[in-house]
Amino acid sequence: MELKSRKQDDSIKVAILTRLHEKLMFSKPKEAKSYAEKELEISKKIKYHRGIALGNMHIADYYFNKSQNDSALHYYKIAKHYFTEANNIRGIIFINHSLSSIESTIGNLDEAIIITKDNIELIKEHEKEGDAKTKFIGAQYSALSGIYIEKADFKIALIYALKALDCFEKINHETRKADVLKQIGDIESNLENYNSSIKYFKEALETYKKFDEAFYMAYTYNSLGSSYQNLNDFKSAQNYFNLAIINAKKSSDNLALTNGLCNLGELERIQNNLHRAEKTLTLAKDIAVKENIKIAAINAYYSLSKTEYDFKNFTRSLKYNKKAIEISNSIGASSHLADSYKQHSKILENLNSNSESLKFLKLYQTISDSLFNAKKFQQIQELKTIYETEKKETQIALQDEEIKTLNIQAKNDRLTKTLYGIGMLSFFTISGLLYFGFKQRIKKNKIAREKQEAIYKQEIAFKKKELASQTLHLVQKNTFIQELKENLEKIKKSPELFKVEFRRLVMLLKKEKAEDKDWEIFKSYFSEVHNNFDNKLKTIYADITEKEIRLASFLRMNLSTKEIASMLNVLPESVLKSKYRLKKKLNLTKEDDLNTFLNSL
Repeated sequence: MELKSRKQDDSIKVAILTRLHEKLMFSKPKEAKSYAEKELEISKKIKYHRGIALGNMHIADYYFNKSQNDSALHYYKIAKHYFTEANNIRGIIFINHSLSSIESTIGNLDEAIIITKDNIELIKEHEKEGDAKTKFIGAQYSALSGIYIEKADFKIALIYALKALDCFEKINHETRKADVLKQIGDIESNLENYNSSIKYFKEALETYKKFDEAFYMAYTYNSLGSSYQNLNDFKSAQNYFNLAIINAKKSSDNLALTNGLCNLGELERIQNNLHRAEKTLTLAKDIAVKENIKIAAINAYYSLSKTEYDFKNFTRSLKYNKKAIEISNSIGASSHLADSYKQHSKILENLNSNSESLKFLKLYQTISDSLFNAKKFQQIQELKTIYETEKKETQIALQDEEIKTLNIQAKNDRLTKTLYGIGMLSFFTISGLLYFGFKQRIKKNKIAREKQEAIYKQEIAFKKKELASQTLHLVQKNTFIQELKENLEKIKKSPELFKVEFRRLVMLLKKEKAEDKDWEIFKSYFSEVHNNFDNKLKTIYADITEKEIRLASFLRMNLSTKEIASMLNVLPESVLKSKYRLKKKLNLTKEDDLNTFLNSL
């Protein structure tokens, strides 16, 4: 039914206006907004609360898509009020999803998490079982993953992304599944699992190619290129950055285009193709400045500064780096600012401005220390959140099981009373009841055992997390030691840096003193998880040393030679020699595999 043929102002006319708005909201946003305003006007006139809610929501959508968040928030809150009055739960769910997106956009990430988790509970409680419910929950899990990526809590982000993927796989929703696969790829890349990230990116690309989604292909190609670059496969990286640029142009997306150009320019600089790098990065810089894409502008200026530095054109390098510092300061981009300060110090040193160079080196180290401390705190909070989330889920599962058990008991009690009221009709009836009761007792005992086993599993899981945490701590501490060596090398080369580096050296040395304590904590958790592993080794060979037990423990955790070398701060060759000596000490033959033997203990 066309709008012009509908003379009467009623809910049907509002529904027509709603459909027109939804059809045009992305292709012709201003026209769509006019339909939303008409929708709101008629709904107010006929006192149609659901229509008033929809009209406000659609006007809010217009402002949200234009990044006018204050106006969008105003209309969303009005819409939520009317959806609540009309008891329209699905409307409230849609509004909450949008409110969470706004809070995330303006940096209120914790508030966005609260809104999204509340939305999940609403969906679980009010939506009927089926594909729609699964899709809604999947969308919320994906949104949560995105928020935790913004917080750089990548392990938590991965948990929610995998939950979202499970939802979309259940209902075979191809495009949403591809979006989550891309999301998981980004998380894996941030966790430095580059080969794994490539697998997810390529799987997402298959779907995007199928539906000719050039916009999403551009971003996925950019991410693929970055993963290959981190694996030092520069040929593949260059190919994917070029594909990203082609698809960004095809979809007229300047953000993806500037990302692709910056990535390609930096790759060309790394390969010493400086003239090509300068040309590519200048193009990226011009587009980013014109479109006011600030992060891309920072990246372009910073890479141009490094390119000019490689050309030995230090004055020009300084000019570009000043622009990177200026924009980073204006938006509070701390990590970019730290990189730019360090670059500034290097340039000034080459211009023989030693006092100025020292000043910017101090600024770099101040921000670097702050970011380092923030990252460590964040890792602790992340582990805590993962543990508390899984603990809560386990408790809920146990409570559900307990409720089922109580229901069974109540049912049995009612049955027993009924049978007692009827009386003892026969010997066979009594025998049947006794047998039935016996079976129920067995069933109740089984449930109790399963509950206890679940609790034990939870405790073991917690110990494993603590063990992982301690392992992470040992790795980080050995990173400190490596950093200590690097700082000493700096002082050796430039004695004037002694005062600047002294405080950091003291801090690193204090942390190194905690090594023995760290090992004792690690060993206690390891023993609880792996059943007194060290005692079993001592039974086999009484004279085994603490260092050999430490090596055996790391091998029992299936750590690689390279990883063990990093943790012990030695060369991989030294680890291989230690493994050979340990194998000999444990009386294993050449045919015996050391890892298999240790895993069997």
